[in-house]
Parts: sequence; C-alpha cells; structure tokens
Amino acid sequence: MTKRPFGAVLASLLLTAASLPALAQKPMPGVTDTEIKVGQTAPFSGPASAYGKIATAEAAYIKMINEQGGVNGRKINLIQLDDSYSPPKTIEQTRKLVEQEQVAIMFQTIGTAPNTAIRKYLNQKKVPDIWLGSGASMFVDPKTYPWSIPFQPNYRIEGQMYGQFILKTKPDGKVCVLYQNDDLGRDYVAGLHDAFGDKSSKMIVKSLSYEITDPTVDSQIIELQQAGCDVLVEATTPKFAALAIRKVNDLDWHPLHIVDSNGSTVKPVLQSVGFDKAVGIYTAFYLKDATDPQWENDPGMKAFFAWHEKYAPENEIADAATWYGYNMAEALVWVLKHAGNDLSRENIMKTATNMHDVSFTMLLPGVTVSTSPTDYRPLKTMRLARFDGKKYVLLPE
Repeated sequence: MTKRPFGAVLASLLLTAASLPALAQKPMPGVTDTEIKVGQTAPFSGPASAYGKIATAEAAYIKMINEQGGVNGRKINLIQLDDSYSPPKTIEQTRKLVEQEQVAIMFQTIGTAPNTAIRKYLNQKKVPDIWLGSGASMFVDPKTYPWSIPFQPNYRIEGQMYGQFILKTKPDGKVCVLYQNDDLGRDYVAGLHDAFGDKSSKMIVKSLSYEITDPTVDSQIIELQQAGCDVLVEATTPKFAALAIRKVNDLDWHPLHIVDSNGSTVKPVLQSVGFDKAVGIYTAFYLKDATDPQWENDPGMKAFFAWHEKYAPENEIADAATWYGYNMAEALVWVLKHAGNDLSRENIMKTATNMHDVSFTMLLPGVTVSTSPTDYRPLKTMRLARFDGKKYVLLPE
C-alpha cells in the first residue's frame, strides 16, 4: 500500500472542504437564496393607530422593490403584526416574529414604549433592530444595546431647538409645557431645560402631563392658560395634539404655539382641527413636505408621486406618515443592498452603523445620514417651520 505524503493529504482535505461551502456555513435565520424575512410590529389599532399608515406605506414601498426584482436577487418578505401600541402586545408579537417566523431582522417598531419593551429581548437574541420608530434619546446607547439603532433626530435635540428658538424670539416668555407621560414627552422637557439652562425655573411656569389612555387634555390646557403663559410647547402624539390645538382655540388663547414633530402633521392633525385654527403653529422638520409646491419639480419627489399613484393610493399625500414610511423603507433597502450577499445579522448591523453622508429621497436638502459603531444618531439636524394656513413654511436657516 502506497502512503501519500501528509501535505498531499491535507491539501486534498482542504480542497474537498472548499468544494462544499454549504456544509461549512451556518444557516442565517430568515435568509435564503431568494428571500429575506423582515419583522415589524405597528399600531394598526389602538390609541396611536394614525401611525399605522407608516407601516402601510413601508409595505407598499417594499412591494415596489420586490416587483423590481428585490435586493441583490432576494425578495423582502415583510411580516407586519398589529401591537395596538401596547407594550405587552409588542413583546408577544415580537417573540412570534423572532421565534416562530424566524425573521432575519426587526424593522421600524413604532413607538417609544413598544421599543422600550422589546429592546433588551432583541439584544439578548442578537437580532438587528433597525431604524426604531422613536426619537427618544434613550435609544442611542450602542454600548448597552449594540443591536438597536434609531433613525430620526432624537426628541431631546428637537426640544433644545425649540428652547433656543424661544430664547431668540421671546426671551422673556412664560412657557407652559404639555407632554406625554413617557420617555417621548420627558425628552422634550429635558431638551427645553438644556436650552434654557439657569433660566429654566424662571421661564417654565408650568408643565403638565397626560396619559395615552386619557380621553381628553382639556383640563390640562385650561390650567396652563390660567397659569398666564404666552408660550405653549406640546410634546404630544397626533390624537392629543389635535385635542390640545382644538381646546386652545376654544379658549381663544393665542400663545406662541410650538408642537413637536410627532403631533404637528398636516394630516391627520391640522386637517382634523381645521387649518384656520392651526395658523402660526411652529414645528421642526427633516423630511420634505409632499404637499409643498416648492418640491413639485424635484426628481426624487416625482419618483415619490409615481410610487404613491401605483402602490399606495389609499395613503393620503397630505399625511406625513406616507412620506415618513417611504423614507424609512428606502433606508431599510439601502442597508440590505449595501450588506451585499453577506446577510448575516452581524453584517447587517455593521452596514447600518457605517453610513457616511447618505441622502434619501424625502430628506430636506442638507440633511444626510451618518452613523458609526460609536455614534448611533443617523440624523442630527432639523429645520424649523411655521404653518401659514395651507402649508408649513421653512424658516430661514
């Protein structure tokens, strides 16, 4: 019997192993040669159901991408479950997506409280939690939660912008604050305190909160007016923003009125209370307003309108949820595309946290996305705007 040299045997074994890569590779959850599974929970019902249109728009964008051939030859299987904006239900539905549906990643879970409820679980499972649907500053924590990354500018930064604007335009103002009693609302309040600094105790005359289960905020608005404020800052979500704006008008109260970006949407908020009652409201933006005629010749906006007509006619153009959902789905596709053929969870997260001045269709000029493994704040700037009775007009930079 002829013995082969050890080197020849080793080379033969290595060649055999190289010819069978499928046996050596660990299967990636939710990924096949033709598909990638993406999970999402959204409030299709419940107190924040207005946000359900975000997920509807995202699904419509993904449908367009799939009809165009998908991403790198794979179709995106977006599995969406209703969580009713209820944290216990978010946990239940997220577990179902991860453990039963075996999704590769979670995408755009909507809401501060729902994201808080699932963050620890997803990080323990090492499931990429991409583009969280919340601007709460607590979600920017790459050391503790390296698998979770938000997208929008955080609420504390936005609150600081409002505080700086108040100092510039009404430095002797008496400020009242209505805020949602959760991390969303408290972030805005903290941002105001950041901006006012030593003047906070003098400038902020009264702050009142509400719960998302409250039927109205009438009593809070009445109490804030009686406090003698000439500046009102709302840190609210759509339903309560509309209730507050309506009550301010009922009282014939005319403060400098600032409504956070969550609650200031033309549709459904301002449209539901009446545009005439919303004249003069200030807010902050980072997305183009699809109803603003200044963008009608913008190439990206033309692509958005074509998408809307074909894939999302049930989503109203005037509803900011439509533009936001389009933008978020575009950002998801960017990550999957640039991850290439390595759709391991590690590489998807690496791609999302290594973006450099990336622009998307609906972002305002000059607003770009940049991330790094130590900076999980994709967007860091916004633009202030004032509602003129028909549309928001951007203030000079």
